[in-house]
Amino acid sequence: MSGTREKLEELRDILELAEEPAGETGIAKRKSKGIPSARERVRALLDPGSFVEMGALMRMPGTTGAMYGDGVVTGRGSIDGRPVVVIAHDQTVHGGSVGEMFGRKVAAAMEFAQENACPVVAINDSGGARIQDAVASLAWYALMCVRQGDLSGFVPMVAVMLGKCAAGSVYGPVNMDVLVATEKSYMFVTGPEVIKAVTGHAVTAEELGGAAVQAEIGTIHHVAPDEQAAFDWVRSYLSYLPSSCLEQPPVVNPGLEPELTAHDLELDSIIPDADKVGYDMHEILLRIFDDGAFHEIAAATAQNLITGFARVDGRSVGVVANQPQVLGGALDAQCSDKATHFIRLCNAYGLPIIFVVDTPGVLPGVEEEKAGVIKRGGRFFRAVIEATVPIVTIVTRKAYGGGYAVMGCKQLGADISLAWPTARIAVMGAESMVGIIGRKQLEAAPAEQRPAVRQQMIDFYNATMATPWIAAERGYIDAVIEPSQTRLEIRKALRLLRDKDSVRKHNPRKHSLFPV
Repeated sequence: MSGTREKLEELRDILELAEEPAGETGIAKRKSKGIPSARERVRALLDPGSFVEMGALMRMPGTTGAMYGDGVVTGRGSIDGRPVVVIAHDQTVHGGSVGEMFGRKVAAAMEFAQENACPVVAINDSGGARIQDAVASLAWYALMCVRQGDLSGFVPMVAVMLGKCAAGSVYGPVNMDVLVATEKSYMFVTGPEVIKAVTGHAVTAEELGGAAVQAEIGTIHHVAPDEQAAFDWVRSYLSYLPSSCLEQPPVVNPGLEPELTAHDLELDSIIPDADKVGYDMHEILLRIFDDGAFHEIAAATAQNLITGFARVDGRSVGVVANQPQVLGGALDAQCSDKATHFIRLCNAYGLPIIFVVDTPGVLPGVEEEKAGVIKRGGRFFRAVIEATVPIVTIVTRKAYGGGYAVMGCKQLGADISLAWPTARIAVMGAESMVGIIGRKQLEAAPAEQRPAVRQQMIDFYNATMATPWIAAERGYIDAVIEPSQTRLEIRKALRLLRDKDSVRKHNPRKHSLFPV
């Protein structure tokens, strides 16, 4: 009969084996790939010393050679002192593929996150379903997805993509809030080998699903140079969000710079005098939010629209801004998807949304129509309409046509709408107007006088129609402000809206229908 000492020694032996379930072979495998262990990855993400593992001794019962952990490390810890649940694939055990005990562990971790209302970070490095587990693997994939659906919009969920992830290991992450990847990671439903075997077409992993490719099409929201940079981005991202939809985000350094600053005054001369001259919208964003800090989301896709997080008087906000340097800030199908996702993300977690507007409207063209700009733009509209968080809109220059409407106009749901004196708010720009309603007048003028007549028409339209004054006279914007006052005006607006009642009248429907 063994005593306490022997039992303690047995425990230590088992824990040591569970720490490296694949033994020396697994260590050599990681070394050849140049990657850390799953537990090292978790500790690199979390606050030092905060990780508490759950289910380390789980393995498939009744199976010879079953390894502890079953290919996944799960547990809880903290980021900036706030609780999180972490799930990390262990590449050294069955390639990090999903088996029954793997599924049970992940499901239990997600249930813990739901019961304790804390975020989930999943570190993905997996080939997908475990072939030898047959239908059990597929069943647990489905069960994990159900739990993921329960968490969506309730607690923040982040997927970190490492290595080569395929099949179910991409469908799970894409249903989380945001995806972060390293430059040397890959995502695809079926890998290059399968594609070649089925279709005969040869393609590289980089071409098929490299991080840069997936970021450009909008699947991945941030690409980091290495794993630690990815984990640091996740920590920063979570600092802007509440632990769940039941809470408010942390307040960071409120009360800074309560008066006009030199940086504020620079806004008074930031808009070029010529309408066709672009400028970098980031230069405005860094001057109207706390500390010039801006945490951009999906920077690699649809660069004509900027989305990201900032703080106003220490409180988190979401920002949607046109970028005049790309397509003149015009809206297209891809940026509509980007905006829809981001607005719904902010609304789910109670973050006010700031629109900063300078757009000539929707990008025209055959390719855009084929890309479904009508349907995808319709989702953008619906996201704004259904948002219940405070919305403040700043029109810096152009706000034409559908771009005026969808970029947070009052009629679509903005609580407070402000404009700079440089704003041009109209159905369309002056050049387009001349081509439509000034054509006959131009044709009637002598040929040598047409350029001058055309310019007169443009100048008259800009001076009398495309101005902020008409919108202000009719109450479609609340005030025309000096650009240098913007930061302080946003503060005042959000203080006013802090207790905005977001409870709408009861509607018996199950849900609205998005244009899909």
